[in-house]
Amino acid sequence: MPTISMFYGIIIRMYFAPGEHNPPHFHVYYNDFRATVDIRSCEISSGDLPGKQVKLVLAWAELHQEELMANWKLVMNGEEPFKIQPLS
Repeated sequence: MPTISMFYGIIIRMYFAPGEHNPPHFHVYYNDFRATVDIRSCEISSGDLPGKQVKLVLAWAELHQEELMANWKLVMNGEEPFKIQPLS
């Protein structure tokens, strides 16, 4: 699963497999925490993150929602997603 962005110890990844399930989403890893974020709603759909990291990830997702959807289209075609600018 390629890493598409990293910031403040947070790793953002997206599977690239044509059979990946909807809705469009990405995976977040922070220490021992794991979560899945729905790209359309910019909300955590499963898993858990500490409060500060939730705010950072969701703010990042809103800023890069169009790029995340473009990546989703790539992965649904079995293509590797591109890197997205981290929060700075």
